[in-house]
Amino acid sequence: MKNAHLIIAILALSLLAACAPSSPEAAATTEGDSPFYLVSVPADATATPTPFRPVAAGAADGQQAQATATLSDVQSSATPFPSPTTASEAQPTPAIVTTAQPVLDAPESVTFLLLGSDSRGGASFRTDTIMVVAVRPHDGQVSLISIPRDLWVNIPTVGMQRINTAYQYGQYSDYPGGGPGLLKDTILFNLGLQIDHTALVDFDGFRRIVNTLGGVDVPISCPYTDWRLLDQTLDPEDANNWTLYTAGPGLVHMDGDLALWYARSRKKSNDFDRGRRQQEVMRSLYAQALSANLISRIPQLYGDLSGTVTTDLGLGDILGLAPLAGHLTNAEIRSYYVAGNLVTGWITPGGADVLLPNTTAIQAMLKEALAASPRQQQRNAIKVEIQNGSSIDGLDTLAAQRLNYAGYATTIHSADNRQHGQTLLYDLTPGQDRNSSAALLAVLGLPDLALVSAPSNNSQSAYALIVGDDYHPCFDPHGLAP
Repeated sequence: MKNAHLIIAILALSLLAACAPSSPEAAATTEGDSPFYLVSVPADATATPTPFRPVAAGAADGQQAQATATLSDVQSSATPFPSPTTASEAQPTPAIVTTAQPVLDAPESVTFLLLGSDSRGGASFRTDTIMVVAVRPHDGQVSLISIPRDLWVNIPTVGMQRINTAYQYGQYSDYPGGGPGLLKDTILFNLGLQIDHTALVDFDGFRRIVNTLGGVDVPISCPYTDWRLLDQTLDPEDANNWTLYTAGPGLVHMDGDLALWYARSRKKSNDFDRGRRQQEVMRSLYAQALSANLISRIPQLYGDLSGTVTTDLGLGDILGLAPLAGHLTNAEIRSYYVAGNLVTGWITPGGADVLLPNTTAIQAMLKEALAASPRQQQRNAIKVEIQNGSSIDGLDTLAAQRLNYAGYATTIHSADNRQHGQTLLYDLTPGQDRNSSAALLAVLGLPDLALVSAPSNNSQSAYALIVGDDYHPCFDPHGLAP
């Protein structure tokens, strides 16, 4: 029975409440990034996640220093997911999608639609977090697929609307299956993706779940800065209660409030980057849920979930996935995003910024996400041992995350010393496969000169990565899925 509870926990912990509180949105009075026009923005504040300190004294609650001190000197790049080009003025309304997309054939996959909302028990809410988890139980592979809330789709019985409104339309109408039924049919009609199960959580429940776990350690490769309430008990409509807050880079321990902020904030980025951060938290929660220390907290966690998660998952479904959970690692999880050239920015005649789906490209991506990945199995067979030889704590974890995104299995070991200035990749394989080495270098963003030939017949790993002070952890996960 414990395995059943553990699977419920893993699935529910995947749900990330991503919609911002209504009061900051309503109070926005300028075109800038601040939720309030009274907030003073530092001169070095930009729309990219470059680290800077809070604007108000006392803004940090102890986590700010932890989030920035370890890697404060590491170079960072711009937001990993740029927004698509958006039309500067309203264009003619696109043709309404009247023909259902071909249904994707995926008999070996089980799909879960994970939703996060700011329902707060009220009648008005939207599902601003929409993530599909496609599980291939026989192959031991999982694909995460983030769908942006502003995707402009044809909602059955409703018409052209943002996809995040479908659940509410179905919930408060006579549509068969209510909100879950209408959203499932919307995804099927517009994308051709069949959804087997749904689960929804609000962000208050998400906080409780994370806190029950004792928090979660999230590896943040690219520092992220956005507006955050100084304290969750303060009035969000008071401008003096907000500050700019930076998380990462590094391995950041988050409680429920910080994890929720990191997963849902988007004032200084965009929905695509938010989808990336949501998947980061999901991967971390999965690892946390499988930790040995979770077993003693399962009864409390299960009690929390029963009142915060709305799902159609039955016990038989849960038990059927139980054997997979114990063997699945981050190297078996692939990440996909409805972003980039899969969508086109468009302004409706009413002035709303939405995203038009490129259905042909989206279906091609979904086919890949639903299918078995021979390359993932090949990469997972290549074991990479990582040692942090730098003076910067956490670089080994960030390098491991980068390789896990690409499908490589990793282990972390202690380095002989912490004075390595240069990052080096040692090829320990007797065969010295140049193609495999080149692929690893490309994933890690390392030059050819970083490769060292050191064949060994005794090593259990194919490669050893010695991380030096020159390693730059920030990377774009888009396109890394094997």
